[in-house]
Amino acid sequence: MTVDLRSDTVTRPSPEMLQAMFSAEVGDDVLGDDPNCNALEAEAAALTGKEAALFTPSGTMANQIAIRCWTQPGDEIILESDAHPYHYEAAGAAVISGVQTRLVQGERGLLDPETLFAAIRPYNIHFAQAALVLVENTANRGGGTVYPQEVLQQIGDGCHERGLRVHMDGARVMNAVVASGKSLAEVVAPVDSVSICLSKGLGAPVGSILAGPKDMIFRARKVRKMLGGGMRQAGYIAAAGRYALQHNVARLADDHRRARELAAGLNGLGLGTRPVETNMVYVKIPGAEAAAERLNAAGVLCFALSDDAIRLVTHLDVDDAGIARAVQVFGEIVG
Repeated sequence: MTVDLRSDTVTRPSPEMLQAMFSAEVGDDVLGDDPNCNALEAEAAALTGKEAALFTPSGTMANQIAIRCWTQPGDEIILESDAHPYHYEAAGAAVISGVQTRLVQGERGLLDPETLFAAIRPYNIHFAQAALVLVENTANRGGGTVYPQEVLQQIGDGCHERGLRVHMDGARVMNAVVASGKSLAEVVAPVDSVSICLSKGLGAPVGSILAGPKDMIFRARKVRKMLGGGMRQAGYIAAAGRYALQHNVARLADDHRRARELAAGLNGLGLGTRPVETNMVYVKIPGAEAAAERLNAAGVLCFALSDDAIRLVTHLDVDDAGIARAVQVFGEIVG
């Protein structure tokens, strides 16, 4: 039995999602006449409470389009030190937008408003001018942590007072929605734009949404084309995204429950884990690289993130039996 806990990116379309894709009516999205792309964008805009939305091939592209739309070359963007756009997007902000990145140390991937505002420098001809703050919700390297809504509101209000825009890397924002019990529109209300990944816990094979003001999304469509993200009969994958938003959000609670059960099982073996808020379990284990190799060989697939930490991610392709198997194999390795 193989239990793939490397990431929620490994999810595969269900038979029902595949049927939705197979039966999709399509057009040419670059020409604006693909009905499923148009419907997905309209539905995503309504869910986020934003004026418009754009379907993109990936979350990285969605984030980089947002940075390009909200900044000018020579501006500064501010991120938490563990943020995805800094660590995992191939220096895209520098290459695509020509902006300087300023990192702020937070806690478990979350920015503290006071620390953030202290990092926003006043206008000076010697400084790069801060134009955009990025928040990540949930915070991947923070352990799948969820921003408290009042903190997001403080960040949004404070940045707007200072003339800055706020973009949310919401690759797993639906996990934050389910964990918080708030609607998506409530969670993203403090930010100007948000990216939402459809191919992680929501189970679609590819694609992300970028939502924001109508004029920003108008510019974003051109940037998407410039980056090679203009797709033709994209309605086949947009249909998967629509199915994901309609059917796979509430079930994220199962992933969160299984993550808590996995953490409890590992704690019972004497292994320490970070507090579990959503679908990620960060477990402390000496010799993590060697332990991960043994786990992978035994069919429990995972990544070591440091010398003493392994990340495990639950998702729709991991059931209760998979969690029990993972705990069993960890027990054999610890023993």
